Amino acid sequence: MTDTHGRLRGWAAGRRGNLSRLRFTSLRLRLVLVFGLVALTAAVSASGIAYWLNREAVLTRAQDAVLRDFRQEMQNRAGALPEHPTQDQLQRAAGQMGASSQRFSVLLVAADAGGKKVYGTSGGINGFALEDVPSSLRAAVTRRQPVTDTNKEPYHLYWQRVVDHGTPYLVAGTRVIGGGTTGYMAKSLEPEAKDLNSLAWSLGIATGLALIGAALLAQAAATTVLKPVHRLGVAAGRLGEGRLDTRLQVSGTDELADLARTFNKAAEALEKRVAEMAARDDASRRFVADMSHELRTPLTAITAVTEVLEEELESEAGGIDPMVEPAVRLVVSETRRLNDLVENLMEVTRFDAGTARLVLDDVDLADQITACIDARAWLDAVELDAERGLHARIDPRRLDVILANLIGNALKHGGSPVRVSVRKADDAVEIQVRDHGPGIPEDVLPHVFDRFYKASASRPRSEGSGLGLSIALENAHIHGGGITAANSPDGGAVFTLRLPQDPARLTEEDGEDGEGSEATGTGTDHTGREGS
Repeated sequence: MTDTHGRLRGWAAGRRGNLSRLRFTSLRLRLVLVFGLVALTAAVSASGIAYWLNREAVLTRAQDAVLRDFRQEMQNRAGALPEHPTQDQLQRAAGQMGASSQRFSVLLVAADAGGKKVYGTSGGINGFALEDVPSSLRAAVTRRQPVTDTNKEPYHLYWQRVVDHGTPYLVAGTRVIGGGTTGYMAKSLEPEAKDLNSLAWSLGIATGLALIGAALLAQAAATTVLKPVHRLGVAAGRLGEGRLDTRLQVSGTDELADLARTFNKAAEALEKRVAEMAARDDASRRFVADMSHELRTPLTAITAVTEVLEEELESEAGGIDPMVEPAVRLVVSETRRLNDLVENLMEVTRFDAGTARLVLDDVDLADQITACIDARAWLDAVELDAERGLHARIDPRRLDVILANLIGNALKHGGSPVRVSVRKADDAVEIQVRDHGPGIPEDVLPHVFDRFYKASASRPRSEGSGLGLSIALENAHIHGGGITAANSPDGGAVFTLRLPQDPARLTEEDGEDGEGSEATGTGTDHTGREGS
């Protein structure tokens, strides 16, 4: 049963593939249609011309033979009759005329000695009568023409094709020279019509075969042309997926072969360019990582010294000279800033290298946000709107980094109070941080998450590292979420953090690996509005 279902699925997939190749916008279908229309037009035109020529030839040949025989019979039989024949004479002459080689029906009309009209017929076609002859033909036959140098005879032979009950007939009439008997003839053209119908069917079949042949030829031509194009499309797709070693097999010297060679050259140049850029990028990341690691050792010593100096500043004994105190405080603050910058650079390096990992845990979001605010002594400046019991599976340390940066930026560049609200949205949670400041300039909004971005050139220096919001966004991305920045209609800036409640795309192995590659990055960045 499983094999049957598999075969059915394969057949359905093949059908879908064929239909997709023959969609109305496909080049293959357009080629087939164009070839088919050209072949149909040519075949119909040729068949129509051939049918018309053959029809005229067949009808003319049959018509000429019948009219020639009728004319001869009129001269020989009707011409031998007296000027006023009797009924019997007319009947006998009509019978003799109808027995000619053409086997047509004959009707003879004359006036007897008493001036009465008499008729003679050969029988046939259910009694050929004068009413069966078109009135226009009768009038033309009996009309006497003036005799001139160009017209030697007063009466002529006239003919007409008619259809009676679906059967075509040739009807002709003439009058004996010098007056007297008038003769009419009717000949069925049904054999010729059948021959023409057979010819029409043959031409129709030939047209259909030509159309089928054109479609097959178009399909073959389309396959020949589109196969390399399809291979080019597949290769371009692979190239777009990052498989830069993709190359096309080149054969021939036509335009498609030139296109394949051009593609191969472009792919080779792109591969070299990307390799060079990747090498430079790796070198840059290694440089930043090595520099950060090298800075940590002297920074550790400097930090220890600044901590001693800070203790001296805070001591009541007043161990620092008042003249030196401002410089000491500057050294302490700048050392802290440098330490935060190094830690943030190391965190950024981990994100760029793809080594940052999550340590997932089930946390209560309200408790986590409260802990973040309390740890930084922001309880008086931050309003929290979050119900306890809303849990999410996240990395608590990275969430703390995100919240510290968003709330810290709101406090510094916005206006108190800063409101933090939490709500559930489908299978995700949204944490919104809103301040009551002037908001973010529209030209700055697209760049607030850029690294080291400064909104104002007049303030190139700030208390933060310029990486806080960038690190916050990366931490959201690694959870499978994101952060958006906007201005509230009521004033102030709004940062919205959206995180999945259970990031299904992240495995437990990621969390286990992450325990050995943690970065601090917990220093709050207060440069968000200047372009973190």
